[in-house]
Amino acid sequence: MRRTTGQKAPLPGHTPEPAPAEGTPAQATLAPQASGRRTAKPANTPRTRKPAPGTTAKPRAKAQTAPQTALRDMTKAEVQQFLTDLSRAWPDAQTELHYTTPFTLLVAVVLSAQATDASVNRVTPALFAAAPTPQAMAALGDEQVGQLIRTIGLWRNKAKNVVELSRQLLAEHDGQIPHTREALEKLAGVGRKTANVVLNVAFNQPTVPVDTHVFRLANRSGLGRGRTVEAVEKKLEARIPLPMVRDSHHWLILQGRYVCKARKPECWRCAAQQSCLFPDKTPLPRPKTPRAAP
Repeated sequence: MRRTTGQKAPLPGHTPEPAPAEGTPAQATLAPQASGRRTAKPANTPRTRKPAPGTTAKPRAKAQTAPQTALRDMTKAEVQQFLTDLSRAWPDAQTELHYTTPFTLLVAVVLSAQATDASVNRVTPALFAAAPTPQAMAALGDEQVGQLIRTIGLWRNKAKNVVELSRQLLAEHDGQIPHTREALEKLAGVGRKTANVVLNVAFNQPTVPVDTHVFRLANRSGLGRGRTVEAVEKKLEARIPLPMVRDSHHWLILQGRYVCKARKPECWRCAAQQSCLFPDKTPLPRPKTPRAAP
């Protein structure tokens, strides 16, 4: 049974308004009452304080957020020390993508755009078993390539790009991977970062590919600040000592992926913490207090 509350009789000469239908929001104000009574204010109306006479209201101060970039760029000596510290943390650093030839490396890097290396490594064994060469990949076609890589993001476009770049390699480069950035960037699905990765990893050229991890780490640490990927790339190429250029790509990616994370950098376990210029380093988390037994 639904409980009902008693209702007061209407005042003389006053006709009560009909109740709103179910689901209709109630009116914000009450009907006028007899003289001498206060009218109710709308619900959920915030109270505002008037400033004292002769004064003006001050705007509320906005909460300050920690800066996500260093306040300055590192000096040459600081760059050397920072990268030396990272080299000790990642002595055997290399790409985490699985490949066997320059062609399979190129395909794997194209597939890794907006996807994790782990997700790419789950689909490439079957893909490379079916199509290890540009000739085989072009013969496989968009639909069959797509069926083999459909668990990664943007797989339809990536399947088209992989097949098209294979056809371009056959038509323009005799099936071989070009050794220049300009030629690589003309291939379907290949941008500046992908071209730099192939040149660095497959052909040992001193390029500095800048992905999201490198971009974040370079700005945050002061290794090479910049508003765009290309600006950061140019700074890193100019500032990193030449003997360190090729390997530094892997150090920076792994450090950014596993330590200097986007949401909260784990500074307390960073091997380069002392040489990093990030002003708001994350302290060591406090150990959780175990709950008392009931």
